[in-house]
Amino acid sequence: MHIETLKIFCDLADLRSFSKTADKHVVSQSAVSQQVAQLEMEHKCQLLNRRKRPLELTPAGELFYQAARDIVERYEQFKSELNVLSSSARGKINVGAIYSIGMHSLPEYLKKFMVKRPNINVHVEYFSAGKIYELVLAGELDMGLVAIPKKDKRLDVYEFEDEPLVLVCSPKHPLANESQVDIHKLQFERFISFEEGVPTRDWIDGIFQRYNIVVRPVMGFDNVETIKRAVEINSGVSILPRTAISQELAAGTVKAIEFANERFVRPTGIIIRKDRVLSPEARYLIDLLRKKS
Repeated sequence: MHIETLKIFCDLADLRSFSKTADKHVVSQSAVSQQVAQLEMEHKCQLLNRRKRPLELTPAGELFYQAARDIVERYEQFKSELNVLSSSARGKINVGAIYSIGMHSLPEYLKKFMVKRPNINVHVEYFSAGKIYELVLAGELDMGLVAIPKKDKRLDVYEFEDEPLVLVCSPKHPLANESQVDIHKLQFERFISFEEGVPTRDWIDGIFQRYNIVVRPVMGFDNVETIKRAVEINSGVSILPRTAISQELAAGTVKAIEFANERFVRPTGIIIRKDRVLSPEARYLIDLLRKKS
């Protein structure tokens, strides 16, 4: 009996769907069905009631599910502990961050960390938020840094920074000389946004909805750097974290304008898998990010 087969059975029990389980494991429905049938043959009992929709576990299936879940969770914990041993031996901490946090908010913390732990290599890679959640849950990252962290029973989520959001425009834009702006002035304004599905896009869309604002989306990108380039050439305005535009402000290629209505912020957070066994060095980095060291 393979761990992967147990994982498939557990997901089938949770999702109650052959198709969804097959999609999750990138296999055919037939392959899922065959693995369950093989388990039933090995244990000489029926594990699923296939006549019910959604399908149900039999009493034997419930018993097998609990045992399989325990085995899978223990195996994942083993992999996590093994990874910690391996990382500790290499003196390495693996961090995944969305681009804006990794490039603009994280470096100052890493400088402080390196002063205290000069022999530890903090390896930072940039991913989309969705990929970071996936890699953290898979045990391939010690921690992730994301915007607008979502709740997940499998994760521990810690607050990182509340990043002030400002209106960003080209120096040539009519609003460029304003010290403050009422958000209602963005009504029907040409707007450069994050792509749909990016958490920051949903967050800003929520702000517009609260104020009953309708903008004219002209471009959508998956990262803050491309949005800044589009703003610089006056293709439209955007709302971005102030921390992400410090270089452009210093160079004078964009203008940042505070909102008169309220102080808008983008919350960010640190995500860690709940059963992740962390090295003392990784725990120190987390404390530093949480401003507890």
